Amino acid sequence: MGNINARSLGRLQQEAQRGQFDVVLHVGDFGYDLNTDEGQFGDEFNRQIEPIAAYVPYMTVVGNHEGAYNFSHYVNRYTMPDSDHNLFYSYDLGPVHFIAFSTEFYFFTSYGWQQIANQYRWLQKDLEKAQANRKNVPWIITMGHRPMYCSDDDRDDCTMYESVIRTGLPILHAYALEPLFYKYGVDLQFYAHEHSYERMWPVYNRTVYNGTGEPYKNPPAPVHVVTGSAGCQELVDPFVKNPSPWSAVRISDYGFSKMQVFNKTHLYLEQITASSGEIVDSFWLHKDTHGPYSRKHRKQLKRFGTSIPLDFVNPNGVHCPECADL
Repeated sequence: MGNINARSLGRLQQEAQRGQFDVVLHVGDFGYDLNTDEGQFGDEFNRQIEPIAAYVPYMTVVGNHEGAYNFSHYVNRYTMPDSDHNLFYSYDLGPVHFIAFSTEFYFFTSYGWQQIANQYRWLQKDLEKAQANRKNVPWIITMGHRPMYCSDDDRDDCTMYESVIRTGLPILHAYALEPLFYKYGVDLQFYAHEHSYERMWPVYNRTVYNGTGEPYKNPPAPVHVVTGSAGCQELVDPFVKNPSPWSAVRISDYGFSKMQVFNKTHLYLEQITASSGEIVDSFWLHKDTHGPYSRKHRKQLKRFGTSIPLDFVNPNGVHCPECADL
C-alpha cells in the first residue's frame, strides 16, 4: 500500500478505530517508496497509517520496494519483536504462531548471499520450536512478500515453473522454502507483490488438491493467499485469461483481507472491497489436527490432486497444449 492511491486506507483506519482488528499484517511495500524524496514519502506514509498503528499492532514484512540501501529505511522505521533487524521474526497470538520472513534476500543478492542462509537456518529452528509447541499453539501462518504461485499477467517469479521462492536458488535449489514449510506443516501462507487478490486451492510442488467437495477441510497441503490490492500508484494487476489449476478465486480490484481464527480447528478469511466494504470472497479453513504433512497426506494429495505439467506455465511465451489462447 502506497501513500498515493491508497484505496483501502480510509476503511482500514475506520475499522481500526472501531476496534475491529487485533493485529494488522502488512505484507511488504510501503509508501512507494519509503526512501523517495529523501524519506519524505516514508514520513507521509507513516503519518497515514498512524490511526491504525497507534491502536493495534502493525506487523510488517519487507517487500521489493524497500530494497534501497540494503533495506535501511524499512529496518530503521519499523520495530518487530525479538529482532534487531526486523527482516525475519515470529510471535504467538492466541492459537497462531506467525512467521514473517524476507523473500527479498533471494533477489537483492548484491547485498550478499549470507543473509539467505542465515534466514533459512533461523526458519528451520523456529519451525522446529513451533512444531514442538503445537499442542498449545496449533496454527502456523507465514507471511512473505513475493508469492510462490500466482495467475497474474506478468513475468514475476510466481509465474515461473521453478519459482526461486518455491524451489530455491537456481541449479542447486538451495534454501527452497516450499519443502521447508511443507515439512513442518505450515497451514496458511500470506503473500502480496501482485496487485490483486488470489486464493489458491491447497497446493504443494505444483500438485493441486481440489478433487473433493471439501478441499479446505483437513487439506494435505498448505493454502496460499495473495493479498496485494490495498492500493498504490501502480494500480491493480490483470490476470491471464486461462489461469493455472491452483487458482480458486481471482479478484482484480482494490481491497484487503480479514481473518478470524475462531479456535484450534477453524479459521475464516474474507476479502473486502475497498470501495463499498462488500465481502467479495470468503472461505473456512478447517483442520482437526496440525502437524507435518505425512505420507498419508502425500497419498491423499496424489489421489485427489491435479499435477501441473512442465509445459503449463503462466503467463507468456510458453507452450500449453490445452490452452490455445494462453
